[in-house]
Amino acid sequence: MPIWARRSPRGSSAGSARAATRECTRGWSFSKASWTAWRGTSSVSRRRASSCTSSSTAAPGPVRCPPAIRPTPDRTRPVAARRVAAGILVSRVLGLVRESVFAHYFGNGALADAWRAGLRIPNVIQNLLGEGSLSASFIPVYVRLLEEGREREAGRVAGAVLGLLCLVAGLLAAAGAWGAPFLAAIVAPGLADDPRTVLVSLLPILFPMVALLVVSAWALGILNSHRRFFVSYVAPALWNVAIIAAVLAGAARGLMGLDLLLAMAWGALGGGALQLLFQLPFAARHLRGVVPSFGRGVNALREVVRNFVPLVAARGAVNLSALLDVFLASFLAEAALSMMGYAQTLYLLPISLFGMSIAAAELPELSRDRVAGLDAVGKRTRNAVTRVLFWLIPSAIGYVFFGDEVTAFLRVLPSGAFGAGDAAAVGMLLAAYAVGLPASGTSRVISSAFYALGDPRTPARIAYLRITVSALTGVALMFPLDRWIVGGFAMGAAGLALGSTAGAWLELYLLGRRLGQRLPGPGLIGGPVRRCLAAAAVATLAGFGAGALAPAAHPLVSAAAVLLPFGFTYLAITAAMGISPVKLPRLRR
Repeated sequence: MPIWARRSPRGSSAGSARAATRECTRGWSFSKASWTAWRGTSSVSRRRASSCTSSSTAAPGPVRCPPAIRPTPDRTRPVAARRVAAGILVSRVLGLVRESVFAHYFGNGALADAWRAGLRIPNVIQNLLGEGSLSASFIPVYVRLLEEGREREAGRVAGAVLGLLCLVAGLLAAAGAWGAPFLAAIVAPGLADDPRTVLVSLLPILFPMVALLVVSAWALGILNSHRRFFVSYVAPALWNVAIIAAVLAGAARGLMGLDLLLAMAWGALGGGALQLLFQLPFAARHLRGVVPSFGRGVNALREVVRNFVPLVAARGAVNLSALLDVFLASFLAEAALSMMGYAQTLYLLPISLFGMSIAAAELPELSRDRVAGLDAVGKRTRNAVTRVLFWLIPSAIGYVFFGDEVTAFLRVLPSGAFGAGDAAAVGMLLAAYAVGLPASGTSRVISSAFYALGDPRTPARIAYLRITVSALTGVALMFPLDRWIVGGFAMGAAGLALGSTAGAWLELYLLGRRLGQRLPGPGLIGGPVRRCLAAAAVATLAGFGAGALAPAAHPLVSAAAVLLPFGFTYLAITAAMGISPVKLPRLRR
């Protein structure tokens, strides 16, 4: 039972009142600053909060604590997650358009391989310093200061984090741009001379882009802390729009090959600037007197840095995984890197739309719930896991059985460089990734619970174990599978995808087991998840039936003829079972 709903001890003595007060405030420490801030509120607010003791002296009944330490109401969860999902949906739809345009002009080949490697290498900076690490270390501290009424100190922390981010990201970006030839030789040694030369030309443009995206993650953290989710997650749409516009404008001017690819890189740099500039005015509304600094005299910054170091270690695992993929895929047949890029774009769509949206919306609320005790954190985490799996289970099954239909979204213009053989190969690779889709999305939610509990080290340790298993499995499978031909392409990249899947399920098992040992209550996965599996199985049969009856048509029309019945059947069956994305936050095991 949450601490704010426990009944007070019977009796009306002063000892009873003191006991009730201790019960109310157990698990929440009052600092001098927070007590002063609470005392500074209106007398009406203090009288309401004082019911924590006065109610105990009057009659037995619920003990109620000051509003600042109550967990956030359940109704805020789906609203916040929907706002995140809406922003991500806009961005990801434009991302699919970007990929379709890229596929039309570049297809699978040497230039496409160079572009994929060119994005992966500077993304190391973004993974280390960007949204994942920054949000998980900065948001809990910033939110706690706001909840304690210490707005000025929260602003000083925000300014210090901004100053340090600008300094570190700028230095790393400059070093990466200067060392482009060295990085290309180390990270992608298996690339042929031509694509490696292209890669060296791309890196000095893409490294500054990533530095801008890292700073935009600071604005995202500010907006999320103030529950302004849509703006921060729709901002990447501008990055996609800038790239699309650059490619189309370059093609209209007659640019081809390397020249068109360089125009795309400059569009990406401009898109990074647009993404940052779009968020800054919205973030500024919640900040007063914030001045970038290097953190001298900001005590709370130490806690941010203390949390940030193990998170960087965890994100280092992500970086290691991404760079290992580039390193290993460079030794496979041509087009391995480009096929992985297409498949991962589609694979990340449901993870971003449902896994990341729910995890991002829950992190600030889990940080607030932490002061109410482990019961509140456990309840919120279980509900979030159920909501994530409601969407990721059918997404994974759809990718596995209807991969050809899904990849049709990359063939909006079938006359381009991306043909039916490309779609078949990418669809097979997507199926290999999709088996681990529920595990990857659920792990993001569980990791957020650890971050809110002030324990970023456990996810970091487990992440490195996942990377080890993924790499070993991938190396064992990729060369045998490179002799398997689908659509005219060698499928060695499928071995790397299956290795990633094996590591994802191991990570989920270990994270769930560790968190289950710390949180009271039932397990993280309950009855609604099993019913979602049954509904998805029936929906798959409906999709196959619709595909058998549909006449031959444009790839997009054929895809809609299969995927729409599949999706509608799943939603209809889950609704008949009493499960819906709106009701899920109130479900019990």
